[in-house]
Amino acid sequence: MTGPATAAAVERVFRAEYGRLIASLVRRFGDIDIAEEAAGEALVAALEKWPTSGVPPNPGAWLTTTAGNRAIDRLRRENLRDAKHQAASMLNDDTAREPTGPVEDDRLRLVFTCCHPALAQDARIALTLRLLGGLTVAEIADAFLVPETTMAQRITRAKKKIAAAKIPYRVPDAADLPERVGTVLTVLFLVFNEGYLSTGDGAPVRAELTAEAIRLARVLQDLLPEPEVTGLLALLLLIEARRPARVRGGELVPLADQDRGGWDRALIGEGHDLVRTCLTLNRPGRYQVLAAINAVHTDAPTAAATDWSQIAALYDQLTRFDPSPIVALNRAVAVAELDGPEVALAIVDGLPLSTYHAWHATRAELLRRLGRSAEARLAYDAAVAATQNSAERAYLSRRRGELVG
Repeated sequence: MTGPATAAAVERVFRAEYGRLIASLVRRFGDIDIAEEAAGEALVAALEKWPTSGVPPNPGAWLTTTAGNRAIDRLRRENLRDAKHQAASMLNDDTAREPTGPVEDDRLRLVFTCCHPALAQDARIALTLRLLGGLTVAEIADAFLVPETTMAQRITRAKKKIAAAKIPYRVPDAADLPERVGTVLTVLFLVFNEGYLSTGDGAPVRAELTAEAIRLARVLQDLLPEPEVTGLLALLLLIEARRPARVRGGELVPLADQDRGGWDRALIGEGHDLVRTCLTLNRPGRYQVLAAINAVHTDAPTAAATDWSQIAALYDQLTRFDPSPIVALNRAVAVAELDGPEVALAIVDGLPLSTYHAWHATRAELLRRLGRSAEARLAYDAAVAATQNSAERAYLSRRRGELVG
């Protein structure tokens, strides 16, 4: 045992283990509601015990055992259908495991299982982020740019549809994988993004989420070495390579100001190799283009040496695969470097992203460059109000304080 743990430390450990815990419980009991309730009860037990006894040497095993026992207790109490009641009568299940099928990794298998085509795509993604990423409803809502209540309703409806349609949480067959892989890629990307710049009020960066997204992307790439899978892995590696320079002194460091000597050159090299593989295959897609954009950024020895014309051209290509306002916002950043902040601001002001913190932050920087300090100050205020990430708030607040006039 380690020393006593604070409640916040217990919750951090629980969130890091949540996806693995849920995957184990769903595989064992075949029911998401039972898995979620048992996991919640395990957290309550940890919050009661760990602050005095300390975090166990293997917290994941402790949580899995505790949650499993809680699930068995529930099954016994409720006396569910015969198969589950029989399972509940045994503390140790000695029966042979269900065949894993083509996906051997527990967590990746559950991602594919949750990404059932009978559910709407947004519902698939939201449900999987909740179960596997351990993201809160508020964090998922932020990723979709919708109110928390709306996202809660989507997740609830997805669970009800699964129950009403009797959609099985079975091992997906090899034939199931191609139609689900697009949603799986989206889930892994969003889990990674939440780790790279957390939307919650906890740690500004959650390295356990970025690491798990990369691990699952590697497993998926071995399983399905398709161009978009390779592109996603390249993208995650190239972004992760910059993470050590992402936060300094509790403050977010934007790409242009990062110490490039602190970037992980091994990850950059691997990412560039994967991008070259994608170019050779010549079957472009969203994640491959995003990876190529990040390859250009990580290839520049200094911010001033960045090939912005190539980045703008790549964003033009990306728009064909993803014509979203967020892509247009990122493209506007490149436009600002090529054609000036006034042209870029006209693009940004026309985007329907007024609830998105990055939209306000981008406007603030463009207004700052145009010398429109009063408007920039208001935009910084809106950006600070729209994000809970402590490092981002610190950076935006400093930038606002530096405005003159």
